[in-house]
Amino acid sequence: MGGMPVVLGIESSCDETGAGVVRGGRLLGQAVASSMDEHARFGGVVPEVAARAHVHAFQPVVRRALDEAGLRMADVGAVAVTTGPGLSGALQVGLAGAKGLAYALGVPLYGVHHLAGHVAADTLEHGALPDPCVVLIVSGGHTSLLLVRDLARDRIVHLGDTLDDAAGECFDKVARVFGLPYPGGPAIDRAARVGDPRAVLFPRPLSGPRDDPYGFSFSGLKTAAARWAERHRGQVLPVADGAASLQEAIADVLTRKAVAACTAHGVGTLVVVGGVAANSRVRALAEERCAAAGLTLRVPPLGLCTDNGAMIAAIGDLLVRAGAEPAPLDVSIDPSAPLEYAALHPVGRGAGRVPVTVPEGL
Repeated sequence: MGGMPVVLGIESSCDETGAGVVRGGRLLGQAVASSMDEHARFGGVVPEVAARAHVHAFQPVVRRALDEAGLRMADVGAVAVTTGPGLSGALQVGLAGAKGLAYALGVPLYGVHHLAGHVAADTLEHGALPDPCVVLIVSGGHTSLLLVRDLARDRIVHLGDTLDDAAGECFDKVARVFGLPYPGGPAIDRAARVGDPRAVLFPRPLSGPRDDPYGFSFSGLKTAAARWAERHRGQVLPVADGAASLQEAIADVLTRKAVAACTAHGVGTLVVVGGVAANSRVRALAEERCAAAGLTLRVPPLGLCTDNGAMIAAIGDLLVRAGAEPAPLDVSIDPSAPLEYAALHPVGRGAGRVPVTVPEGL
């Protein structure tokens, strides 16, 4: 790894300010500062509050990541930063800081897609991704089934996406109805430990034989949980049973469709990433079903499931090693960028996406 550059990754798409340092596929150091406590009283992320928190946290987080790696700023050979999707103001803070660092150091800058970063996070724990593999991304804003080949070079194929709410959003909204704190995913997970997952027969959306085999929909499930809670008005709400049943419904749909996608496409490895990949029931049921289907399951450790700078450094490291073109000087953000390629270099108005250009012979 001696000749490989040190890649500094910057993540600021939502309420976590993250910095990570990666070289040759190895995580050297990382740091994360979260503004979650500031948003908790609002029941969700406030974009202006998040952006201001990124401004204050940026420099200390970068310094802590480098300190953990035992490196100086001068050791950085490339900078990678999330350019989308995410909150506009939050993304702008991260990009401005990353541009300043890259310019001052005289090193290339890479704009990367936030979700590609989540996929790359798994490589820091388990090594290179198999070609091909099926990836299930589950987070507060995204739920997708992807067919991934070479993450740094090839176009990412969407097998299915959510039609409405993401799985994490369903957790957050239902947790609020149940009187549980924000963020809702961990709160539901904790409450479900003492609940009965068969107590409430919540629906499994888009699970019929004629439905989209790899698409998701969680809006109806969210409504069903709210109606169930309303029926207990004036009574003590059996929160643990409701939480366990909701968690079971979400985990059931996610893992059943993911395993079916692997089988249908002849793929032997399922990779589950994103914040909801930290959910205990999603992990357990994925493991159980993959074992039954003869599939290899890969899930990052808990610390790499939620937003972090290490995952952005990881995808930046892959792009550098693939010989990808750096971002242009006028690279901008794309808050609603679809996931097509790992590199995301939108410029000016209209925010276009560009594929990776790989030199001949690589």
